[in-house]
Amino acid sequence: MAFVQPDSYALKNEQGIHQYTVRSIYLDSLDMECYNQKESGIQLRRKLRIRGYNQLDNDSKVVLEIKRKIGSRIKKHRASLYFNDLDDMLRNAKLEDVIITQPGKEALDDARRFFFHLKKKQYRPSNLVVYEREAYHGKMDQGVRITFDKDIRSRISPKIETLYDDRNLKRLFYNHFVLEIKYFTNNMPLWAKSLVQEFKLRNDAISKYTIGYDVSKFNQKLTY
Repeated sequence: MAFVQPDSYALKNEQGIHQYTVRSIYLDSLDMECYNQKESGIQLRRKLRIRGYNQLDNDSKVVLEIKRKIGSRIKKHRASLYFNDLDDMLRNAKLEDVIITQPGKEALDDARRFFFHLKKKQYRPSNLVVYEREAYHGKMDQGVRITFDKDIRSRISPKIETLYDDRNLKRLFYNHFVLEIKYFTNNMPLWAKSLVQEFKLRNDAISKYTIGYDVSKFNQKLTY
């Protein structure tokens, strides 16, 4: 791997692959606003999700996240807290008591943004999506991140407390994974662009949320 190295958060498994488990509960309104905006191709939209990693333990943290998409650009607002505090926070909105703050970070403001949209739209848990992420970042370009999301599976109408429950999940893809190349400059690095060209990779807007919802609720067969 001349240009990349494993993500520092990824642990090597028995096969020698550096990866970790990502689990997200997507929130949506009763009329499925977020789902319908994606399906309609609206360029300016947002999604709310609660994200955790790996398996549950006493120190497990979760992230409250607003993911805003403006055309091809993505902006995220994130705030962390312990999973054990999550249910009480959602019921009582005592953000100052549970949000983990760091100097120079806007975690508390981002948590307030999350809670504002949560209550304004009356969002509730819509879909749980779980997958294994193999992650790398550039050796020379630290802002470049390459991820392989594998064994993607989902379950509709989860409860918040079941974020770490892997039962009754339906697999989205049997023969495919999702590759993302993320960079924060105007142009993709040449070495990454050469990989895209060599393997004839196509650029698709893949939504794990909407695909997972379709597979779980409608048993929809994928054409990938």
